[in-house]
Amino acid sequence: MVERFAQSVLSRTQQKYIVYGISVRLSEVGMASVSVNKFRDNLKAFVEQCLSDHEPLRVTRRSGEDFVVMSAADWEREQETLFVLQNTSLMQQIAESAKTHDELTGYRPEEDEIEGIIHP
Repeated sequence: MVERFAQSVLSRTQQKYIVYGISVRLSEVGMASVSVNKFRDNLKAFVEQCLSDHEPLRVTRRSGEDFVVMSAADWEREQETLFVLQNTSLMQQIAESAKTHDELTGYRPEEDEIEGIIHP
């Protein structure tokens, strides 16, 4: 994340990093945060950072209405995760599968089935 570009400076109340010479703080949820003015002045660097690190960046505004910058691929992955977590039936299937796996009572494919998967 930000650490790759930065040397950290620790304060008593929050963790701060210096990114491209700009002070960036980590919010309560661990997401890097920067003011909208710093973001605007260094747009390309921050976008490249979000794309390469696969970490979202919270951009704060004086009005209090913050926004988050993240790659489209990361956003789609987050949406898929939310879909799975909100789907009760799917979560039950996953829990049942995990239970049978832990108990070693789940489905075990035959040798020829495994070969068919490995070498179609």
